[in-house]
Amino acid sequence: MSSIIKTVSGPAVCIDGNDIDTDQIIPARFLKEITFDRMGKYLFADARVAADGTMKSHPLNAPENSKAVIMVVGRNFGCGSSREHAPQAIKRFGIHAIIGESFAEIFAGNCTSLGVPVVTTSEDNLNVIRNLLTETPGTQITIDLVQSVVVIGAVSLPIAISASRQHAFINGTWDATALLSAQVEKIKEVANRLPYISNFE
Repeated sequence: MSSIIKTVSGPAVCIDGNDIDTDQIIPARFLKEITFDRMGKYLFADARVAADGTMKSHPLNAPENSKAVIMVVGRNFGCGSSREHAPQAIKRFGIHAIIGESFAEIFAGNCTSLGVPVVTTSEDNLNVIRNLLTETPGTQITIDLVQSVVVIGAVSLPIAISASRQHAFINGTWDATALLSAQVEKIKEVANRLPYISNFE
């Protein structure tokens, strides 16, 4: 069974803008990598790193955001190509959860399969979060999947997540691969009963 995820807590970083697509999150030239091991290094590469290799001014490069584990984004985040490299880059960079106004469905599903909750809230609520983080960078945020709230300082705001994903995180069933691996013997038993598998030549 996957690990149970009921809350995610820690510093947060804001990535401004709507309709940030997966090519911005992880540029296509990095898809040639044969593993996901270095994807975190390439997160928002074009926005973060200049052509000569120097670091640009970007929220993820700011020292005060170096320990961020939650990403605050806008509307329709993760749109465009369905490449799973995008959530892989986000997770491997050290982000454990994302909160935004809305997400591309395939992107949200890919995040779920990696154990990265993506939750939504209103634009007004996001502005409250952004303002508090601007006033006090490094402020701790807690995303509570059980109570469906995000807590920042003394402020508690409602969040939304689909019932199926909420259940998967709270019950530790979000990793489909792990679930299958834990049922290998049952899978073999069923396969042996299927004539088109057991008698296949």
